[in-house]
Amino acid sequence: MRRIFKTLLAGSAGAASLAALMLVPTGVATSADHLDPPSRTDGGVDPNPDIPADIADVFAWHSNGTTKIAMTFAGPVSAAATTPLYYDRDVLYKINISTAAPGNTPEFTIKYRFGPGQNPGEWGVRIEGVPGVNGVIEGPVEQNLQKDGVKVRVGLFDEPFFFDLIGFRETRSTGTLKIRNDRNFFDTQNDTAIVLEIPDANLGAGVTNLGVWGQTARFGGNI
Repeated sequence: MRRIFKTLLAGSAGAASLAALMLVPTGVATSADHLDPPSRTDGGVDPNPDIPADIADVFAWHSNGTTKIAMTFAGPVSAAATTPLYYDRDVLYKINISTAAPGNTPEFTIKYRFGPGQNPGEWGVRIEGVPGVNGVIEGPVEQNLQKDGVKVRVGLFDEPFFFDLIGFRETRSTGTLKIRNDRNFFDTQNDTAIVLEIPDANLGAGVTNLGVWGQTARFGGNI
């Protein structure tokens, strides 16, 4: 396991920065979460869920002259489990960035896909459309990649979300508040994620608000 905030983004404001999620300046953006839509990604609805295409969370924050973006997917899974990472060459991932109104139309769209690496059993990633980068960023997963001042890492990370899911479910079933602030259902869980660190200048002069959201698309339809 690797802490997102202790690898690629060393020197950032740390986990407390999650509260500084940058807001969409105008407009309303469509939202989704784990297992949504359930007909495609929820194992309780679909016996063959499309786990690689299931976006978990998108985080964005700013510190020290750079914007950090992390999109998690295909998780969470137990850190002790032997479940393989979900690198699927038939899924296209997108991170959309809006720097001007309306906030739900992107000025930048970062696209990435996975494919076989140069060595047997190795996976690689190809990332295009990164603001300020000439061409593509590509290389093996689980390594820090860097080009034109942008840093990227794709791989397995500790699940950064803190929430008492057990208490939430008990609250729904009993009608009595059972959520506790000392119980984290996602502790010791992992996600597959992409994390980027982009110089603010790459996003344009005078940009003070960002809208950031993710999308996935499967080539050939559902599995």
